[in-house]
Amino acid sequence: MLDENCVFCKIIRGEIPSVTVFEDEHVKAFLDISQTTPGHTLLVPKDHITDVFHLDSETAAKLFSYVPMLAQAILASNTAIKGMNIINNNGAVAYQSVHHVHIHLIPRYSAQDDFSIHFGDHTKMYDAAKLNAVADKIRTHVTEVPHA
Repeated sequence: MLDENCVFCKIIRGEIPSVTVFEDEHVKAFLDISQTTPGHTLLVPKDHITDVFHLDSETAAKLFSYVPMLAQAILASNTAIKGMNIINNNGAVAYQSVHHVHIHLIPRYSAQDDFSIHFGDHTKMYDAAKLNAVADKIRTHVTEVPHA
């Protein structure tokens, strides 16, 4: 089911133009209009799903199964590519600007290619007991392990 107001749903329906890289009955992959780096591609499911928190394991398995193929195609398209960031943002605080689950495949050409991610190092704030307390809270909410 598609959302009539969602930008990505409009792209899927052909109401907004896009440059398609790959499409089948399940997904559409198209170039991000911002092109953070050349080849920046978005992968979206054809059903409107807001974010990973609303994604069932079957749809997730299907969606994420396309990532290696697309990453390999992007890599093969340009010998200057040295690496790739594969990112899924969920919620505004995590920089999700379009609320239709999507995966960014961002080719990396150098450490100075106008894209960065910062992981703060808070190692000194956590000992084994604190880490286990965090893990215990998460474990109490794990309800099932999906199997392929």
